[in-house]
Amino acid sequence: MELFDTHAHLDDKQLRPILDQVVTNALEAGLTGMVAIGTTVASSYACIEIAEQHEVVWAAVGIHPNQCATANETDWGQIKKLIKHPKAVALGETGLDRYWDYCPFATQLAWFDRHIELSNETGKPLVIHMRDCEQDILDRLRPFAKTQSVNGIMHSFTGAQETAQQCLEWGMHISFAGMVTFKKSVELREVAKMVPNDRLLIETDSPYLSPHPKRGQRPNQPALVKHTAQCLADVRECSLEELAKLTTDNAKRLFCV
Repeated sequence: MELFDTHAHLDDKQLRPILDQVVTNALEAGLTGMVAIGTTVASSYACIEIAEQHEVVWAAVGIHPNQCATANETDWGQIKKLIKHPKAVALGETGLDRYWDYCPFATQLAWFDRHIELSNETGKPLVIHMRDCEQDILDRLRPFAKTQSVNGIMHSFTGAQETAQQCLEWGMHISFAGMVTFKKSVELREVAKMVPNDRLLIETDSPYLSPHPKRGQRPNQPALVKHTAQCLADVRECSLEELAKLTTDNAKRLFCV
């Protein structure tokens, strides 16, 4: 059985000091791929470095919406350079966030547009963060979707079924993290049930949000993605092996690895 964690903050201070063990644990759990997610220029460089050191790790490079207020033109030039690296497979983490008040929303919108445009130029998929801003995300993607499919992932999805359906119609993938396993997440599991086989992805969002039955365990790590996979297999009435294969195949196809 092969598993693929499409979203892990491997450069986080909770994971970086124990990274060799984290990767070993992942391999023992059946993972054949992980994407280390950048949130700033420094984080993106760190993710590239981690990917260079570990064969089963790839990197996403970008500026998180909550980090945009401190980013500048030099930073963006570095992201445009990093996306050309052979182990850089995606742009992000980008997107929008109305929950935290770390960055003016207009600034977030401008940086989100940059990531979308660079995705269109390079063909690399977007890794999209969405928190308390479903309609804003849809409104921002709609003009781009009129001319071509949106190549990207709605990461750690917790939105409405209607939002997921629209993103799917635009050509996107939907990724589920540990929250889908929580007892209260009944409606989210219904969303996970309707995602087509070829658009479904799984992730940990490590080191956060450990899945049930490891909820509360710190730090979360890629090896625990198997619990999210098992939850989705149960919801979709298939075997864990089938769920693991289809999500891994989807990830490899999307990231071209």
